[in-house]
Amino acid sequence: MVSFAIHHSDRPDAPRRRHSRWFVALAVFVVVLAAVVVTAVGGGAIYAGSVASTFDSHVSHLQKAFPADATRPAVSQTGAMNILLLGSDSRGAPTGIGAEGVTDQRADTMMLVHIDADRRNVYIMSIMRDLWVPIPGNGSAKINAALAWGGTPLVVQTVEQLLGARIDHVAIVDFGGLKAMTNALGGVDVDSPVGFTTVKSPHYTFVKGMNHLDGDQALAFARERYAFATADYQRVADQQALMRAFGAKLLNLSVLTDPGKLTAFASAAGWSVKVDQGFNLQAMIGLAASMKVSGMSSIHTFTIPTAGTGTSADGQSIVKVDPAATARLRTALANDALAGFSG
Repeated sequence: MVSFAIHHSDRPDAPRRRHSRWFVALAVFVVVLAAVVVTAVGGGAIYAGSVASTFDSHVSHLQKAFPADATRPAVSQTGAMNILLLGSDSRGAPTGIGAEGVTDQRADTMMLVHIDADRRNVYIMSIMRDLWVPIPGNGSAKINAALAWGGTPLVVQTVEQLLGARIDHVAIVDFGGLKAMTNALGGVDVDSPVGFTTVKSPHYTFVKGMNHLDGDQALAFARERYAFATADYQRVADQQALMRAFGAKLLNLSVLTDPGKLTAFASAAGWSVKVDQGFNLQAMIGLAASMKVSGMSSIHTFTIPTAGTGTSADGQSIVKVDPAATARLRTALANDALAGFSG
């Protein structure tokens, strides 16, 4: 895992150090956006414009990403930002992602990215797709059903209702885009929490510890759940490991200073994602410029606390909400205090 700090200095090399702050902003912003790897901004005005405009020229925008404002929590007074990332895993079939993010399937991956008010830390929380919650207008169901039933507006409304926090931006990603993004970077090195072999062909084997993955392997690594007794719990842990691998690769100066590699990555990412209309090029560059992180040590991943698994009244296998832990999470989000949240 790569980590380096930003220091201010009056020495002659100070401009280079300040320039590296743009590199960190670039990497963190990439980590924040498409399952932690969607776009890239930073590295000086010309470089930033070139890489970011490549992404912007390919990305599509959701015409309606949010529910009616009257149904939503108030805008945060802390200055923190929440971005909802949705992964739609088509596995080769058309996803049918339309103007409101409506698909012909449920959301395969769901994450909340919380960027704290001082822009020094990024918290990435995986939300279990089988979490049994109230979905407005539809009764209680698995949270991933909201995408198929009402597009991103219903997903946003459901998550906001669960967490009591306003979502500022939304990105919906074709999960298969991970393959192209991984290959654009020349592969990534993932520290796998466990060793396993994928159940479906071509039966990739991953060792516990470091694995160098190409695009096909990264996609298989992120998708697998049948190989684990804990199913989706282990899968979200693996997905978080993959995100950290992307972050480490993007914080590597040999990548950050390679315009060709970053441009290829931004292009692959752009083809794979839809974002809300407010998340335009100007907003992206503005967010990147505001970041003050100190490398991968400022990126924190965790999974929403739950009360284990169970069965719904109609016989579905579900993940149960932990009311007490969720209440603490709501308070931490409202106060921009995730650093002290212990689940």
